[in-house]
Amino acid sequence: MYFEKLYYIHLLWIVIALALFLFYRARKRRAMLEQFASREMLDKLLTRSESGRLIKIFLFLLGLTFLVLALMEPKWGYTWEEMKREGRDIIVAVDVSRSMLAQDIAPNRLERAKRAILDLMQIMQGDRIGLVAFAGSAFVQCPLTLDYGAAKMFLSELDPSLIPKGGTQIGEAIIKSVNAFEGNERNTRALILITDGENLQGDLDNAIKLAKEKGVKIFCIGIGTPSGSPIQITDEKGRKTYITDRSGNQVLSKLNEETLQKIALETGGAYAQAVASGLELDAIYTKRIANMDTKELDSSKKKHYEHRFQWPLCAAFFCFFLQSLVSEGQKKTAKEGEAA
Repeated sequence: MYFEKLYYIHLLWIVIALALFLFYRARKRRAMLEQFASREMLDKLLTRSESGRLIKIFLFLLGLTFLVLALMEPKWGYTWEEMKREGRDIIVAVDVSRSMLAQDIAPNRLERAKRAILDLMQIMQGDRIGLVAFAGSAFVQCPLTLDYGAAKMFLSELDPSLIPKGGTQIGEAIIKSVNAFEGNERNTRALILITDGENLQGDLDNAIKLAKEKGVKIFCIGIGTPSGSPIQITDEKGRKTYITDRSGNQVLSKLNEETLQKIALETGGAYAQAVASGLELDAIYTKRIANMDTKELDSSKKKHYEHRFQWPLCAAFFCFFLQSLVSEGQKKTAKEGEAA
């Protein structure tokens, strides 16, 4: 047996305080009567039975105690209930190259992407999530998991320093992500690709082909602006500076929408450009991903305890009913007084 709302046990302190007060008042009443009458005359002055009064007090307090127990919602006896969790597998591949430090999307592209992913986890409907980080190479930062807390921890670690190799290997990122999915179910797996699409390297066509063969839909978020933005970095001395080319001119990081649109179109996904207010992840999830098929992600058995608050509640009402029936004694007649 256990109590679902154990915090109501503190109400018993009120019952205890009330009990002390009522019994103190009963003793005080008798002590006051003893001051004005001898023990022989006391029974003649008392018009009601002390034992009846004490029984009524006891039943009243007992009833309150049972009411508190009912509020605590006791449970005992259980049945096994099979719990199945269904959802989709979603992997978010995040570009962590230095171009993601551009500030055309405040505070910068990478930080805004991380915030959008956090918001995505708030609206996900029991889906598994995984993270892939990529720049000049790619690796699985967080495998598919139902533990959103762990995913958030891995997300906070995303930084350009994770992958020293420069460039943007979108093709490798797609391959790593597709291989990170489990099972072969189609229309239950989605890859969200967040990148500016710059500095493409590797075989992108083969990566798209693999995603199509595995039934993975790719939803691309283009982050940045087509006009471009300088890339601010912090040097070893902690000074803010901008990346420049060999001629000393600032390097502008531009959004490559054409490539991302191609990836989304060929895999049956969708493309959206990030805007100042957000990355459109919530819209892509609710309008597209949430309408995909689901699969069983987890299965377990859980004890389902039966509510038993009815028993102490009935006991409380029974105590109050008995209290109403108990008599505190009748007034003594003159003959009874003389006999005493």
